[in-house]
Amino acid sequence: MIYKAFLSLSMILGAMLVSVPPAYAAGSAQEAATAAQHASFAAKSPTIQQVHMHLHHAVNCLVGPNGAGFDSGQANPCAGQGNGAIPDAVAPARKQHLEDALAVAKSGLATNDIEAAHQAATDAYNLLSNPME
Repeated sequence: MIYKAFLSLSMILGAMLVSVPPAYAAGSAQEAATAAQHASFAAKSPTIQQVHMHLHHAVNCLVGPNGAGFDSGQANPCAGQGNGAIPDAVAPARKQHLEDALAVAKSGLATNDIEAAHQAATDAYNLLSNPME
């Protein structure tokens, strides 16, 4: 009798765990919002150095401290929020959307033309502000 009760309870708890989205999914949304904020800062920055600094912050939030492209020489404004918006994303479409934003942010880092960098930052902000859920 006790075994059956334990088995039933285990099955119920297991079903509950499957139906609850992982906690890191919320982390991904928070990290993407922080990345969007820094992309916005980059879009408004008066110098190319400041544009690049904020784009690095956005990239760090997107890839996380263990991700390709993480720059430990730059701040990580998403420290403590998760493992990076992309690694923490659950849905494949969301992951792809964030990777698209990452590519745009990286294009801004690859140029010293402030207008092109501002445009890339604006485009990254727009992508990150309209996340696919």
